[in-house]
Amino acid sequence: MSRQPGAEEFVPETTDLAELAAAAGGCRGCELYRNAERTVFGAGPATARLVLVGEQPGDLEDRAGEPFVGPAGRLLDRALEEAGIDRGEVYVTNAVKHFKFERAAAGGRRIHKKPARGEVVACRPWLVAELRAVQPDVLVCLGATAAQSLLGPSFRVTAHRGEILHLDGEVQIPSAPAVVATIHPSAILRGPAEQRDEALAGLVADLRVAAGVL
Repeated sequence: MSRQPGAEEFVPETTDLAELAAAAGGCRGCELYRNAERTVFGAGPATARLVLVGEQPGDLEDRAGEPFVGPAGRLLDRALEEAGIDRGEVYVTNAVKHFKFERAAAGGRRIHKKPARGEVVACRPWLVAELRAVQPDVLVCLGATAAQSLLGPSFRVTAHRGEILHLDGEVQIPSAPAVVATIHPSAILRGPAEQRDEALAGLVADLRVAAGVL
């Protein structure tokens, strides 16, 4: 199996988020760009003390070119509000910048497909560049893909969610942010309807842990 080329050669030497976002539009570090509508870079203030990292853009995000604007994004907005966190002061992004999907049928709707480890690693230079540009105090990983991108492939959210952690030696950010791992809002939407209130409460509790570090 051929090795993913990775995004390193496409990431400019800058901490300007606008320049990084523009450069990411031309990234060919893995094959996901071929089918996605566009690169979906992060969004939010460069001075944000809190960064939220999800898995990848969904169908609506891919069409809009913005992260967390679909159903999971609306649920995240609700969770942030309940946790006392102002979304406008948070930088949100994803571990993978292109939407990976499969078609339900010929010409049918696009169904989310989990990115492979090689795709996550290939895209990680963009995430690291964003984190080095923002220099957050706290980093929240939403779901396993985000957490494993930054904390290693053996990390399990279920074993460590809501704990205050730190980045391992593979990824280093000068601000040395505290890290909190939790579930992705989409996991709540995919779960049984009768369990969603409890799952949302758990997400809110984890976000409050992150907010408590600020």
